[in-house]
Order: sequence, then structure tokens, then C-alpha cells
Amino acid sequence: MKIKFASYNMHKGVGLDRRRDPDRIISVLREINADVIALQEADMRLGDRASVLSRAALDDTHWRPADVGKRPRSLGWHGNAILVRRDFEILDAQPLDLPTLEPRGAARVDIGINGHRVRIIGTHLDLSGLRRRDQAKAILAHLDDCGEACPTVIMGDFNQWGVRGGAMQEFGDGWNTLPTGRTFPSRQPVARLDRIITSLEWDMVEHGVHHSALSAQASDHLPLWAELSMPKLKAVLKK
Repeated sequence: MKIKFASYNMHKGVGLDRRRDPDRIISVLREINADVIALQEADMRLGDRASVLSRAALDDTHWRPADVGKRPRSLGWHGNAILVRRDFEILDAQPLDLPTLEPRGAARVDIGINGHRVRIIGTHLDLSGLRRRDQAKAILAHLDDCGEACPTVIMGDFNQWGVRGGAMQEFGDGWNTLPTGRTFPSRQPVARLDRIITSLEWDMVEHGVHHSALSAQASDHLPLWAELSMPKLKAVLKK
């Protein structure tokens, strides 16, 4: 079983040309063609936090949004949305509150694939290093309270420049931080602000940063993706 995951800070649909263009974002998502996509800044910041991407536009794609919003017009929670390919079953979806002084959050979605439960966390961590660590701890505490463990992928904009320090220290022996590339700023990326972290059941098949002419203009971040397989889970099941 191979599943392609992607994470994309879509900057509320505003590109480097300062135009808000939801159709351009959807075109980038089509280029990536992932099975599960974690979006950050998918909703407007003020007012009723309306989604940048219309549900009508998403109806014409391969994905449907998981129900993690707390407001009627929001696609996500504090801008964190998760899109799932339509032939995957959504078993559970929940917004997560994170400790913070500014609007930050996460979303958890459990999906069913070929009889397996797979858990996805999408998040956008704080600009403050201390807050980022607290938020990472809160996400891990939530996962500990979810009941039976299952293959898990955590992805999003971690706002973390270093690959080992800060919030990344919270992901110990039970987690694998993928060696993903630079995603920010999109025109000439120098920072690995966006991350994909997996539980140990997963093996990485391929990974990359989606750097196309369109993605270089559509947002200030480039999308990140990883194709993962679960041979370790199959070995456990055979026993």
C-alpha cells in the first residue's frame, strides 16, 4: 500500500503577485496529485473565517474536505484543513485546540484504507519557539489519548528553521522526521519550515518539494509531499 501525502501553506490563496486566486491553488493541488493534503491558511483570518477555496470548486476535484471546522463557512480550524481522496473513508475528524497567544490550532482526521485505520494531523505552529514546543507536546498528548495507536502522519508548517532543535526535540524514538527540502520563500526557498513526521510503521518511498512555475507564484510557501508505504504494518499483521 502506497499513499501520497502533501502539506501546503496556501497563504490564504494570495500569491507573490498579491492576487488572491483560489483557482490557482487548486491547480497546484492537481499538479501534486496527493491522496491526503494538509492545508494551512485555508480560511480567512478575520470575520467568520470563510474558506478561501469554495466547496463548489472542491466538488470538481478528487478530494473532499474533512469536517474539522467549527464555523459554518470555514474549511478548517484556525486555517488547518485536510483534504482526502474521495475513495478513502473518513472515520473521524476533529479540530484540536493548541496552547497559544495567537490563533493556532491543528486538525486530526482518521481515514480507512484497505481495512487499515490511518491517522493524520495537520497543523500550523507558532512563531514563538517556546509556544511551538508546547504545541508539539499538546499534539502528542492528544495522540496518546486517541485510544488504540495506528499509523500516523503529522504534517504542516512548523515555523521551525532548525531540523533538530526547538519543537522537533519533542518527536523522539517513536517518530521519524522525513528529510524534506526547503519550502520558504517559494521563489528561492532557503528554509525547511514545512515538515512531515511519521510513526514507525511507515517507510518512505519518495519525497520532494513541488517547485513548479505555478507553485512558485501561488503562495509564499512551496508544497511538500511524501509517498509512504506500510510494509512494517503488514509484517506485524502476519504474526
